Amino acid sequence: MLLEFLYPLSKYFFGFNVFKYITFRTGGAIIFSALLTILTGARFINLLKRHSLVQEKKREDIPERHAKKEGTPTMGGILITLSILITILLWGNLRNEYVLFSTLIILLFAGIGLLDDLSKKRRTLGIKGKIKFLLECMVVLICFLYIYYKTDFSTVLNIPFFKKLGTEIGILYFLFAILVIVGSANGVNLTDGLDGLAIGSVITTAGVLLIVSYVTGNVKFASYLLLPYVKNAGELAVVCGAIVGTGLGFLWFNAYPAQVFMGDVGSLALGAGLGTVAVLSKSEFVLFIAGMVFVIETLSVMIQVISFKLTGKRVFRMTPIHHHFELNGIPESKIIVRFWILSILFGLFALSTLKLR
Repeated sequence: MLLEFLYPLSKYFFGFNVFKYITFRTGGAIIFSALLTILTGARFINLLKRHSLVQEKKREDIPERHAKKEGTPTMGGILITLSILITILLWGNLRNEYVLFSTLIILLFAGIGLLDDLSKKRRTLGIKGKIKFLLECMVVLICFLYIYYKTDFSTVLNIPFFKKLGTEIGILYFLFAILVIVGSANGVNLTDGLDGLAIGSVITTAGVLLIVSYVTGNVKFASYLLLPYVKNAGELAVVCGAIVGTGLGFLWFNAYPAQVFMGDVGSLALGAGLGTVAVLSKSEFVLFIAGMVFVIETLSVMIQVISFKLTGKRVFRMTPIHHHFELNGIPESKIIVRFWILSILFGLFALSTLKLR
């Protein structure tokens, strides 16, 4: 919106010329979304309390220290989603279909998460897992079919670490997109079990995707790094900036001990946003590396389920794996910071791989 209204004024005053630059609008998006979330967070938390949208009964096998978290406001993801939406509307290029598409995915997954959170007020377990999974897959498939026929979106799967190596997989790419986006959404959702753990990792991963999407959308940088050039993908940096800034603002209140939880409405929206940016910018494998914390959390659950069904024994004391470390006596705050450190290291490694071609 600022691009549409202020950039044309550059013919009267050269200072407005900065709004055409993605880097300027990305920086503005980070600062604006962070301040917006911080300045409105306290009032929003009070609003959640007034409507009794608070943490209630947890799983019985959760460590006892989590009992004190009952009564903490939840569904803070509503604030996250609104902050991202407002920021993109102000700082994004609303003529860019990738920006509109990624925003739509974030909103739709936030809607699924909100339904799940609200249903937990009536049913402890929320929406049935199979139904939620089916809704998520349908959203991704329908949206990607639309953008495929609306734009020149490529269904070439690029292989990392090789120069210009890619394979055309046609309709199978839609299944791959579902795997990436739905997997990312649920990976963040599983990681959201300790104060600030998920949002801290999201900030790091979104920061990596911010750089990668800008590079792949710039023909000179993409050519230099031997990355696939994706026309118009550079604007996705603004979307990532909105996620980074909102994440920083939410962490202000979600840091240990948390004043608010994001709920499924936040975790699904953020994870889907990361997955969508990765698919649109052809950086799916970068997301896999940068988001390795989410991958590890998800794999720990899968390993636990498979092991228990096949042998009747558990590999971990409890999953997702951050609860395993809790039950081993490691303080929650230390687990969180250590996972943040791992997220930063994985993010730096993901960026370093861009030149390994």
